[in-house]
Amino acid sequence: MESTAALPEQIRRIHWWYAMDLGDGIRTPGVVDAERRAEEVGLPADLTGKRVLDIGTWDGFMAFEAERRGASRVVAMDHVVWNDPVVGKAGFELARAAFGSTLVEDVDCDVYDLTPEAVGGTFDLVLFLGVLYHVQDPVYVLKRVAAVAENHLILETHVDLVECDRPAIAYYPGTECANDLSNWVGPNPPAVEAMLRTVGFSRVERGWSDIRSSPRRPWSYDVVGSGRSRYGRMVFHAWK
Repeated sequence: MESTAALPEQIRRIHWWYAMDLGDGIRTPGVVDAERRAEEVGLPADLTGKRVLDIGTWDGFMAFEAERRGASRVVAMDHVVWNDPVVGKAGFELARAAFGSTLVEDVDCDVYDLTPEAVGGTFDLVLFLGVLYHVQDPVYVLKRVAAVAENHLILETHVDLVECDRPAIAYYPGTECANDLSNWVGPNPPAVEAMLRTVGFSRVERGWSDIRSSPRRPWSYDVVGSGRSRYGRMVFHAWK
């Protein structure tokens, strides 16, 4: 890796997801504060001896943080971002070098193709952060995720239809969600919990959330007649 003097220019050329501290006063200009998000999702402070899989790792912060917290094996997995011609894998490689990581393995695998064989086994902790709402078939994908989760899953996702008490999923056929064609579904919290139980998790708990209420959007039906739609982000912890 080049000297730290060259880092600022390298960082400017990269599309970052996480704003993370690389040391020596250097911080990446990401969308999400990395350290705060690790706290919000409830990443265990002590991962000594644990096998950790980070699905949709992007620039890898959670994987490198798992290594720092003592994990015995860490696999960082991505496909969509790493193969994007604009974003790519440069952020992950720069962060790996900056953190001096010697443990984290990188696996290029689409979540639809995820199997224990693809990632080298099963894991004590699986991180599935900011991915679920990007898939067209959430139950199928969660079955794939469950197959590699030995015990504990941490899932963070966009949620919609929060005003509805029954399991429900909003479907976005176009750019209805954040003007982004890659956003396909907005499950509500009961739907996430139900899907997790369907694929084999026996205990599911809700964690951190950031739920907002806004005037009814043209593409949202009002399930309770309030004229307002509730949506946001939420964390779920699930155990086998």
